[in-house]
Amino acid sequence: MSNFLAIATVTEALKQMLDATVGRDVPGANATAVRPTESGDKGVNIYLYQVSSNSSWRNEDLPTRRDDSTIAQRPRAALDLHYLLTFYGEEAHLEPQRLLGSVVATLHAQPVLTRQRIRDAISNAENGFLNGSDIAEEIELVKFTSIPLSLEELYNLWSGFFQTSYSLSVAYQASVVFVEGMEIPQRALPVLERSLYVVTFRQPLIEQVTSQEGSNHSIVFGSTLVIRGKRLRGDVTRVLIGGTEVEPEEVNETQISLTLPESLRAGVQSLQVVHQIMMGTPPEAHRGVESNVAAFVLRPTIASIDATTKVVNVSPTIGQRQRVVILLNELAENSPAAYTLVLPSRDDDTNEIPIPVSGVEAGTYLVRVQVDGAESLLDVEDGSYAGPTVVIE
Repeated sequence: MSNFLAIATVTEALKQMLDATVGRDVPGANATAVRPTESGDKGVNIYLYQVSSNSSWRNEDLPTRRDDSTIAQRPRAALDLHYLLTFYGEEAHLEPQRLLGSVVATLHAQPVLTRQRIRDAISNAENGFLNGSDIAEEIELVKFTSIPLSLEELYNLWSGFFQTSYSLSVAYQASVVFVEGMEIPQRALPVLERSLYVVTFRQPLIEQVTSQEGSNHSIVFGSTLVIRGKRLRGDVTRVLIGGTEVEPEEVNETQISLTLPESLRAGVQSLQVVHQIMMGTPPEAHRGVESNVAAFVLRPTIASIDATTKVVNVSPTIGQRQRVVILLNELAENSPAAYTLVLPSRDDDTNEIPIPVSGVEAGTYLVRVQVDGAESLLDVEDGSYAGPTVVIE
């Protein structure tokens, strides 16, 4: 752990460490941490000229956030600090070179910034400006290594960056320095029990969906549905019809039989076989392997027509947003009339659909109801359509 004071603490600790060394080796010399100038006081100046991400630790804290943007773990940046050490003094007495030798010997002999040295730097900092720094508690210690700079790099630093005359200088890198954010994640409870479940991949395949009465018969309200295919049987087999989960009555490897639930609406329905997996203690069903999606048409059924009110009773229940059309065909031998009556939307689900007779000529009509494109069937007698009918007067 190390907060926003980590960088300044490393610089101050380095300054205090070198201040004690150069003052002993070159009397009157001290260490400073300011911007380099053309002629400074006798001693060594420490200047942080570059900060870069540490390539080994830069992604160690990822991911810091969960999908819901909450903190998963405390974010922290891993940094390398690049210092330029500049030496000043009497050139005639080779003081810059003596100072250079003192600093190189010190950093080579003591390349690690110890926790005690960091604590001393914090307590000795002028005006206590490092109070609250906690880098001394960081597990990873900061290490100093020399950086070889070419003549071109030195020229660019002094002429372009500092814009002053060159003084004897060397570069060192401090690595690694962590800077942590203030956010503290909320830790979830640990995993109480670990369970591993292995299942074979046997995806069910639906090949055909028909009525129990045969493939030539339409599927209507109350029909028993037959699903044929391969690998249909699982440990726990369920059928999803239009988002409704249904438990089938009979299941084997190649066929499933079930009664359509009353909650279904007329129209095109999607169907899928799902093999659930029992996991946990006690075992609970979890969604496992799913089949391909098949489709079938559930036709509406006219249960009755009120001769007086001209209201059609339809099954299954018609949803308020379903599109309903009433088709009338006159039972007449010569020029029978035909009407397509589009009904307006409803406020509630209903089983009763009124026939809008306004504008319909008098006569006896065959009645069909079309719901979302699915059309009710007509009764057949002696090779002709016989019902259901309504008499319009």
